[in-house]
Amino acid sequence: MLPAITNQTATRQLKVGGFVPFTTTDYPGKLAAVVFIQGCPWQCAYCHNPHLQPRTEGSPTPWHEVLAILKRRKGLLDAVVFSGGEPTIDPALEDAIKQVRALGFQVGLHTGGAYPRRLAEILPLIDWIGLDVKAPFADYERVTGIAGSGEQALTCTEVVIKSGIAHEFRTTVHPDLISDESLLQLAQTLSAMGVQNYALQIFRKEGCDSDALAAVSGNYPPKALVTKIAGMFARFTLRDA
Repeated sequence: MLPAITNQTATRQLKVGGFVPFTTTDYPGKLAAVVFIQGCPWQCAYCHNPHLQPRTEGSPTPWHEVLAILKRRKGLLDAVVFSGGEPTIDPALEDAIKQVRALGFQVGLHTGGAYPRRLAEILPLIDWIGLDVKAPFADYERVTGIAGSGEQALTCTEVVIKSGIAHEFRTTVHPDLISDESLLQLAQTLSAMGVQNYALQIFRKEGCDSDALAAVSGNYPPKALVTKIAGMFARFTLRDA
């Protein structure tokens, strides 16, 4: 079962697990800062931010300090990206987004799609979203370790597509977690649903806690499969994750 989330933001501060004051890669075409939020209900073995999965009692980086930095960077940055962990787990996220927008920044969101209701609530405040799609929706538990996670991810995918928001859907690929056939099936599903922008991210072992996954070497996915998938989308990217 997923952790409960509430709308009681008035007395809550965003649990910031890390902050990057400048990036050119986390929001396409924009100079951005990234706020990493603590907490994730899923246990993906390839996660390269496993230290952000728990929500600790105290926030390592106070939100008011991050906000002060952002105020000083007005005119220097285009956007602020909320990432994680899973940012939609935090009940203070909506208020934090509104504060950032009030400073004149565009807002990006990186999410795995764990909380459909929360995502639907904040989506009108988002300018661009990167949604991780981990596997064919019926096979999600193999990657996340959590039963029912595929249903939530499917709902979030539908919500994002219906909204028309600028997006990138992306899948991290590792041969032990998603086969050629499953990856092709996933791409076909997303293309049929109306996804316009899709990326495959090559697994990287940095930060990964799984020795078994990190030990696998070789070229994956195969070039022929990448070429086939690329033809399904208006925009396609193959990148090192």
